[in-house]
Amino acid sequence: MENVVIREISKEDNPQVASVIRKVLVDLGVPKVGTAYADTALDHMFEHYDKPKATYFVVEENGVILGCAGVAQLDNYEGNICELQKMYFLEAARGKGIGNKMINTCLERAKEYGFEGCYLETMPYMEAAQKLYKRMGFEYIDAPMGDTGHYSCPVWMLKTL
Repeated sequence: MENVVIREISKEDNPQVASVIRKVLVDLGVPKVGTAYADTALDHMFEHYDKPKATYFVVEENGVILGCAGVAQLDNYEGNICELQKMYFLEAARGKGIGNKMINTCLERAKEYGFEGCYLETMPYMEAAQKLYKRMGFEYIDAPMGDTGHYSCPVWMLKTL
């Protein structure tokens, strides 16, 4: 993992990114409806994040994308809160500190954009991810914020920036 690079997504990354996200979701047994699997943006992530105050990053090793995550304004929410979105890593990239680096990269960008907080949604059985989020300063909240359309993700967390 010494040749691992975190960088902004390029248009040419779209097919690999969509493949990584779908593979991780299938491997984890995530429902295909009411989660990121069904998002229309999945095949066009570069274009989806090509807007103000939004960035999507990929983790790449020797030209192969191993994971990804992004930040953008929280959908259907009036406050100055962003969402940590679509953070997924192939099994080969897990447990190596890459998730920590990716979250830090995303949170630094969110701060540069001037967001006051960062929200995320996840699944109850994604315990390793939740441990990472808690270590990074996210706290559980009792109800969803905004409306992401991910009604199958009943765990909500928030970090003040």
